[in-house]
Formats: sequence, structure tokens, C-alpha cells
Amino acid sequence: MDWDALHEACISCKQCRLSETRTNVVFGVGRRDAEVVFIGEGPGQQEDLKGEPFVGRSGQFLDDMLAMIGLTRHDIFIANIVKCRPPGNRDPLPAEQTACGHWLEQQLILLKPKIIVCVGRISAMYMIRPDFKITRDHGQWFLQDGIHMTAIFHPAALLRDPSKRPDTFVDLKAIQKKIREICTNTHIN
Repeated sequence: MDWDALHEACISCKQCRLSETRTNVVFGVGRRDAEVVFIGEGPGQQEDLKGEPFVGRSGQFLDDMLAMIGLTRHDIFIANIVKCRPPGNRDPLPAEQTACGHWLEQQLILLKPKIIVCVGRISAMYMIRPDFKITRDHGQWFLQDGIHMTAIFHPAALLRDPSKRPDTFVDLKAIQKKIREICTNTHIN
């Protein structure tokens, strides 16, 4: 499946109940040859309205985080596990993640990333391992199927609890270092 076919199939998906309340499918944005992929859990209200991941207050903070390591949204690909907003911004249920996860898997097949950054606990539990604890395991690197994976605190968590920001800065610098080590078409400013 190519990008256009995948996008068309995804935006017409009705495999779970989240499709009943969505405004827009949030497919993902960024370079279609990105070596670095940031993966969140699912769209919030602003993302649902605009059809783009991380566009609200958390998205602005994520942009600031990227800028700290010389990246912009145009340098990476940003996606979510689920493509439709869970009601009330609740965590996506396991059944919803299962129903929607194949869209993300297809995106990753097309992207062939070298690095995946899980944004928050839910994403890390889905992508890295089910018992992932963000406060314990953030910033650690895991190698799965030749892809280097790590997790950072979600920007919303950092907005609520600024005491986690120094740890996140260390994690971001480690991501920057890993990009410099293994990526060939991701240029850091």
C-alpha cells in the first residue's frame, strides 16, 4: 500500500467506536521519508478539529522541545497510535489501540524509521513494552527490529509538572546525539 492509498483507507475507517464521534481522522504529518518518528497516544480536541497531531498547547510545547535539539516538524514524522479522538481526551482503550494500530504499523512500514520517540506512557506501552513505566524508563534506549526506540514525558505532563522538564531536556539531548550517530538524511540545525 502506498501513502495515498493508506491515507484514503485510514480516513474512511470505522473499525472502532471512536469513528462515531470524530470530527477528523488525524492521520499524521511530516516527511514521508523521515528517519525519526514521534508517536503519541491519540488526538485531543484541537487535533480532532484540525486533523493534525499535536496542535494544541501540548503541540506548541512539543515544537519548543524539537527546537531545543535543532528539529522542526518538517524534519520528522508525527503520528498517534489511534487516529480518532477518545471522548473527553481519555486514554485510548486497548481494543481501540488494537483496532487502529495497524494504520500506524503501515505508516512505519512505509517510513522505515531509524528512531522512534514515544511521546508519553501509553505510546511507550504500545510500542516498547506493556509494563513500561514512564517515570522509571524514560530516556532509555531499546532496539526492536533494527529501530532505536525511546520515550519522553508527554508535553501535557510537562505543562502540568514542570519539575520533569530537566529530565526531559537530558532525554532530548540523547535523542539529538542518537540522530547524529545513525541518521543520514535528518539534519539538525
